[in-house]
Order: sequence, then C-alpha cells, then structure tokens
Amino acid sequence: MSYLGIGVSPGDVPVHHGNNMKKIDKRVKIAELILRCVILGLAVVGALLIGSDSEVKVIFSIKKEAKFTDMKVLVFLVIANGLAAAYSLIQVLRCIFSMIRGSVLFNKPLAWAIFSGDQLMAYLVLSAVAAAAQSGVISKLGQPQLQWMKVCNLYGKFCNQVGEGIASSFLVSLSMIVLSGISAFSLFRLYGNNRGKSNAR
Repeated sequence: MSYLGIGVSPGDVPVHHGNNMKKIDKRVKIAELILRCVILGLAVVGALLIGSDSEVKVIFSIKKEAKFTDMKVLVFLVIANGLAAAYSLIQVLRCIFSMIRGSVLFNKPLAWAIFSGDQLMAYLVLSAVAAAAQSGVISKLGQPQLQWMKVCNLYGKFCNQVGEGIASSFLVSLSMIVLSGISAFSLFRLYGNNRGKSNAR
C-alpha cells in the first residue's frame, strides 16, 4: 500500500521510496558519466594508435611503407572510433549539465534519442572491431590455402600497434554495450513511472 510516495511495511512503519529513487538516479548518472568518459578516452586512443601507425621496410632495395590506409577495414575502424569519441563528448557535456541542474531523465523523445544513439554506436564500433580483428588474424597467421603470406612477419611494429588499437576499440565496444543497458534502464523506467501514476489514480 502506498500514498504520495510513502509505502507501509508489514510492521506499519512508513517507508519513503523517493529518497531511494534519488540515490539510484544519482548512482546511475555517475556510472553513465564515468562510462562515457572512459569511452571517449579509449576511442581517442584507439583512433590515434591506428591512424598514426606506419612502418617502412626495404625489400630488394625498394622502400615499402605500411600504413593504416592500406587496409580499408582499418580506415573504417578509425572513423568508427572518431564518431564514438565525438558522440561521447556530446553526451559527457549533457551528463555534466544534467548533474549541475540536478535533473534526471526528462522526456521520452530525448530518452529514445539517447537510447537509439547508444545502440547505434555500440553496433557500429562492434562491427568495425570484428572486421578489423578478422583482418588482423589473417595478417598475423596468413592463409596458406590462398597463398596469402604472413604480413606481420615483415611489419612487426605496424601489426603490434594495430593490435593495441583494436584492443582499445574492443574495450570501447564493451563499454558501449554496458552503456546501452544503462540508457535502456533510464528510458523504460519512464514508462514504469507513468504506469505507477495511472494505477494510483
């Protein structure tokens, strides 16, 4: 039984749910802000590691330079990291502004926009990481059936740095998946609040 946000326990002791919800809201906002900052940092690191990677080798007196633009999948990964970093920066500013104002999630259209944006970025980065990881494995191990050589035997430094960039991007994708869960919670609790209000009526 509840009235005006006050529940009654079996021992007839009033239980205030408002304070608990405020604590949960605060923890959710802090977790969201931390995750978005982590994503921002890791996405920038991943983009810089791959985008700045190059190595020159002399093969039969001919200089051969390996750079990330030689593999379109790496270009896709750099772009995905850049988009994730830009999106996260916007969302970090929104979170800070929201915490300063002391407001919580707000209205359904904005909640749906954030949820959809988080989902889109999670799928984008995850697909880019999967494609880059597959290409990395082929570069590392080769493909004897197709007579594809082990490129990483020639460009060891280049491959190692690309691997670090892919690892950083993988952490970005995992963080985005967790963040999508948080934004889903923030979205669907709005419908729960509305249902609770309608029941009270």
